[in-house]
Amino acid sequence: MVTAKIALPNVDEVKKFVDIVSKCPAHVELVSGRYQVNGRSIMGIFSLDLSQPIQMTIHGEGSQQLADELSSFVVKD
Repeated sequence: MVTAKIALPNVDEVKKFVDIVSKCPAHVELVSGRYQVNGRSIMGIFSLDLSQPIQMTIHGEGSQQLADELSSFVVKD
């Protein structure tokens, strides 16, 4: 399991994120406030508050590889 805070500031970044996640067998959960959505769901992602960092959790096969591919979205503390 890999967790990180990510930023998806615009439509192009959301599309890029979903394209990357959809190619991997790992399961991605995104949490914003009390809402949790599947990282493959573009409509679900747009239902989140994208003005704030989003908690991402990756489970399953290939989770570390996927986390490496998504590193450009990670918010640096």
